[in-house]
Amino acid sequence: MKLRIILFFLGSVFTVFCGLAMAHKASDSYLRFTIDKNIIQGQWDIALRDLDYAIGLDDNSDGRITWGELRARHQAVNEYALSRLQVYGNGARCQPQIPEHLVDHHTDGTYTVLRFTVICTDAIDMFEVAYDLLFDLDSLHRGLLQVDANGQVQTAVFSPEQRKIRLDLKKSTPWREFLQFGQEGVWHIWIGFDHILFLISLLLPAVLCWQAGNWLPQHSLRLALWEVFKIVTAFTIAHSITLCLAVFGLVSLPTRWVESVIAVSVLLAALHNLYPVISNRLWVMTFVFGLIHGLGFASVLIDLGLPGQSLALALAGFNLGVEIGQIAIVGLFVPLAFLIRRTGFYQRYVLHFGSVLIALIACIWLVERSMAIEWKVLEWI
Repeated sequence: MKLRIILFFLGSVFTVFCGLAMAHKASDSYLRFTIDKNIIQGQWDIALRDLDYAIGLDDNSDGRITWGELRARHQAVNEYALSRLQVYGNGARCQPQIPEHLVDHHTDGTYTVLRFTVICTDAIDMFEVAYDLLFDLDSLHRGLLQVDANGQVQTAVFSPEQRKIRLDLKKSTPWREFLQFGQEGVWHIWIGFDHILFLISLLLPAVLCWQAGNWLPQHSLRLALWEVFKIVTAFTIAHSITLCLAVFGLVSLPTRWVESVIAVSVLLAALHNLYPVISNRLWVMTFVFGLIHGLGFASVLIDLGLPGQSLALALAGFNLGVEIGQIAIVGLFVPLAFLIRRTGFYQRYVLHFGSVLIALIACIWLVERSMAIEWKVLEWI
């Protein structure tokens, strides 16, 4: 039985770290429509890094995208983007006009902004959008939709599993929006490898106890679960606080600083497993770094720019989704760890070697983020 559990652990660890090795930053685009009778004003923000990946913008391959390079590719951007967007009013397709091109800066980089007008034949009651941007290149991509009609804002999220969204403009659907952002919260924590590694670093010693300079197996499942409860609760409360503060504009820090400190938190949590300096109240360290992780979670909702009521609903759903995703990770990891906590495999390889590996990954992230280094550096000048 324990052999099977150990093999399952090895497979899970291999899968996670392969994902870390191949993973790149998940991308989002922001699609906004304002509808007045049969006239639709649209704005579509698409990251330059994503367009460069899809159609190529950096002509001289110097790692910088100039306005001249972007302007030279305006027609290609139009063809690529609009071929992957279809707008329907009352079931009839409406054709967007040629967009105006602008540039804007989001929390995660520079975006091209396409502003366009769509004219339908009749006043729109049923609005439908089919979206297929980047899904063939990036399964992690999401399109964040915001529709403002008759003073009422509705939101939705495009994904590879949901490429077409239909909205009844006469009927509000807050629960659908709440559930969609809940799903995005779950997805966000599952693809947030830095958040996952921070959490796992804290959970690794939760089934052990530090005595006489050594990690020893925890004898009681109740005590192990109590330690996990304190850690998870501290992390949840902390990141929920700063997530709310950041989304409502009460706290704002440069993304580069936030991401760098998150990498530091992963590094210190992993090193603590090798050289423990806090034998009790590990939840205090968890709470402090959890405040920074909350700022990392906030970027998606901040860039969406929702008004008050819609923002509160999206925030509640997103935060709940993050907690559900987090609980799923804990629920999978802790029982297996407790079952094999007495084995040399767990103490020597899972705890020590795993912590070393996490620390190395965190060091790479720290260098990349603090020095703004990527495998392909793209700057807007």
